[in-house]
Amino acid sequence: MSDKSFTIIGSYKTKNTVEKVAALIFTTCAFFAVLAVFSITLYMIISGAPAIFEVGLKEIIFGTVWKPTAADPSYGILYVILTSIIGTILAILIGVPIGLMTAVFLAETAPKKLAGIVKPAVELLAGVPSVIYGLLGILILNPFIYKIEMAVFKDTPNHQFTGGSNLISAVLVLAIMILPTVINISESALKAIPNHYKQASLALGATHIQTIFKVIIPAAKSGIITAIVLGVGRAIGEAMAISLVAGNGANIPLPFNSVRFLTTAVVSEMSYAADTHKRVLFTIGLVLFTFIMLINLILNKVMKGGNKNADS
Repeated sequence: MSDKSFTIIGSYKTKNTVEKVAALIFTTCAFFAVLAVFSITLYMIISGAPAIFEVGLKEIIFGTVWKPTAADPSYGILYVILTSIIGTILAILIGVPIGLMTAVFLAETAPKKLAGIVKPAVELLAGVPSVIYGLLGILILNPFIYKIEMAVFKDTPNHQFTGGSNLISAVLVLAIMILPTVINISESALKAIPNHYKQASLALGATHIQTIFKVIIPAAKSGIITAIVLGVGRAIGEAMAISLVAGNGANIPLPFNSVRFLTTAVVSEMSYAADTHKRVLFTIGLVLFTFIMLINLILNKVMKGGNKNADS
C-alpha cells in the first residue's frame, strides 16, 4: 500500500483546514443566534416604546380599564398583566408536581410494559396542536366548570355567569399543556444521573423512595429547573387555546371571572387595531417579552446558584 494513500486521520494540513472551517461554521451559527435575539429585542422596543410616550407608562401598566375603541379610549392593562402572572403561576403549581411525579414514575418505578404505554402517550400529548386543547376545553372542561359556577353562585344575582369560560378553565388547560415539556425533560434529567448515586444510597440503608427524593431528584435539579423554565415559557406564551376557554374579558383575575391574558389581548385585537390602539398592542407584546426574559434570567440564576452549591 502506498504511503500517500488516504487515511481517516489525514494530514496535518487537512486537519488544520477542517478545524478552521468547523470553527467558522460554529461561530457563524452562534452569531446568527445572538443576532436573532438582538433583532427581536430591538424590534419589540422600537414597536412598543411609542405608545408608552403617547399614552403614558403609568396609564398603560397601572390602568384597570381597557376600552381602546371608546370615544374616550382607555388602555389600562393591569388586570391583563395580573391574569398572565397569576394564571401562569397557578398552572405551574398544578402542572409541575404532576409532571415531575410522572417523570419519576417513568424513570424509576414504572414496569417496562407500562412505561412503554405511558411514554408514547406523553410524547403524543406534546404533538397535539394548541387549538385542539382549546376545542376540548370548550367541549369538555367549560361545561363542567359552568356547573360548578352555577352551584357556587346560585344565590348571587349580581354574578355575571361566564358559561365556564373563566380563569379556572384557562389555568387547567395551561397545566395540561405544560405536562409533556415537564415530563420529557425531567425524565431525561433523572435518567442521566449516574447509577452509582443510587447504588451508594441504597448501600447506606436508604429505601428506594428515600433515594429518589433525597438523592436522585436533587442531583437532577438543573435539568428539572430547565423543564420548569420551558414550561413557564409555554404557559405564558400560549394564545390560541387560552383565547377559546378564558372568555377574553379584561377583568380582575378571580377564579370565575372571564379573563384575558397578554397573549390573547394581542391576538384578539391586532387584526382590526389601528393608530394608538395598535401601538399599545405592540407595547403589550413588549411587556410579555420582558416578562419572559426576566423569568428566564431569574430561573437560570437560580439554577447556576444551585450548581455552585452542589459543587461546593
